[in-house]
Amino acid sequence: MRRLLVTSALPYANGQIHIGHLVEYIQTDIWARFQRMRGHELHYVGADDTHGTPIMLRAEQEGLSPKELIARVWKEHKRDFDDFLISFDHYYTTDSPENEQLARTIYLKLREAGLIEKRAIEQAFDPVKEMFLPDRFIKGECPKCGAKDQYGDSCEKCGATYSPTDLKNPYSVVSGATPIRKVSDHYFFKLSDPRCETFLRDWTQVKTPLQSEARNKMKEWVGTEGESKLGDWDISRDAPYFGFEIPDAPGKYFYVWLDAPIGYYASFLNYCQQQGLNFEEWVRPDSKTEQYHFIGKDILYFHTLFWPATLHFAGYRTPTNVFAHGFLTVDGEKMSKSRGTLISAHSVIESGLNPECLRYYFATKLNASMEDLDLNLHDFVARVNSDLIGKYINIASRSAGFLVKRFGGKVSDTAMHHPLLEKISHSNDAIAQFYETREYAKAIRLIMELADQVNAYVDENKPWDLAKDPARESDLQHVCSVILEAFRCLSLFLKPVIPSIASNVEQFLSITPMQWQDISKTLSSANTIQPYHHLMSRIEPSQIDQMLAANL
Repeated sequence: MRRLLVTSALPYANGQIHIGHLVEYIQTDIWARFQRMRGHELHYVGADDTHGTPIMLRAEQEGLSPKELIARVWKEHKRDFDDFLISFDHYYTTDSPENEQLARTIYLKLREAGLIEKRAIEQAFDPVKEMFLPDRFIKGECPKCGAKDQYGDSCEKCGATYSPTDLKNPYSVVSGATPIRKVSDHYFFKLSDPRCETFLRDWTQVKTPLQSEARNKMKEWVGTEGESKLGDWDISRDAPYFGFEIPDAPGKYFYVWLDAPIGYYASFLNYCQQQGLNFEEWVRPDSKTEQYHFIGKDILYFHTLFWPATLHFAGYRTPTNVFAHGFLTVDGEKMSKSRGTLISAHSVIESGLNPECLRYYFATKLNASMEDLDLNLHDFVARVNSDLIGKYINIASRSAGFLVKRFGGKVSDTAMHHPLLEKISHSNDAIAQFYETREYAKAIRLIMELADQVNAYVDENKPWDLAKDPARESDLQHVCSVILEAFRCLSLFLKPVIPSIASNVEQFLSITPMQWQDISKTLSSANTIQPYHHLMSRIEPSQIDQMLAANL
């Protein structure tokens, strides 16, 4: 039995969950559910990322304290995750006493190791709000192409990157005032230290089986032996700031990206305290447990450089692996508020769509690479209706009624050795390997190929015709038993993707919750099949229209 700690990236508590976020949580949840079905001990934890200037300013705009704002957003995020069946064992907040204590402990250990340095830097300062401005709170004209209203770090028109001090005619997004330059002491994590560079080259290029795209990107960043490519990491921010104050540095706060990843451990620590688990057993350097982070490719830098270095030099174990995924487009284009394609998770639910439809569709697209995936709305409707309704659900609806009405809900035990069922059963290992390696699209493709073969068996044996011939009662029971057992196997394979439907199937078939090894079991006459009730409805185009309209 493996012991696994699994996380998804922490959503920022400054906005709602949208379907782009859900790609990651659904990907993680499918993997977590599969591992649990295999019998492994797995703990899936998460939290809201709650600190930083944007939180502070939004709370001010809404007339709330930051703590009131993040408490409200936490409830909204948790609602959305529950709606989409994301099976967190624990969902917490980074604004917690556990996170503050861990952040302080880790910082002090890094300081003791000689990896923290204080130095004066010049920054943009808002003279009206009396605060230093993050890059995204400064706008102006691009120094390269002259485009107006560009952020302080990059130009959306020409793609140039630059320093906020390079902007022409800059202004504060907060007050509209012209920023001035002001010097302040900041604290840096010395990633340029040879110890860090050596460790990170080894961790990213040798010890950790990162995706090839990620490993290549890491090689660009860490360089080869003898090169010094890593810059030091600014881990402090000046008051006013919503976050944790740095020890021995009044008015200085941990930058959100320092304490946010530590929030993984803080959430797990709080969970361990509730469940009576030994936290240290999971996080010490010699731990035999496994630790996996699912993230978007845009935050790879933080999770494969800063996070492992922070853990290693503070005396904790490093991640077993970091799995990065690509971005989501809708109908081939970047999600857009003006087109209604920046789709909130809650609007999917309010439009009446079954959340498992989106779980299934994403599964048909997801693989182990960092390539982007597209939600084509026309294909979404067609694929779900064709696969889940037409191929999968249809199998049960075409056979269950005969068994219930004619045979008291009892299957034929002799039917359980049919060659079709053996073929389905023998696909178990291949499908398991696809789930293990996050090649969900391949798993779904194989499952639907099997569903096609089951439907071909149904069409060939025509139980509706057998039911008309009293002399063929045993044939009818045999055929319907093969069909329902095949449906059970397909449901088992699909359970990590559509867990709620699978749960209803378990009740319908009068079986215990399916585990992966149950592929070797079969339905038997000891089970009484329950009357069939519709397991799922088709997606109607009007539901898509309603969903898009809600996001305009």
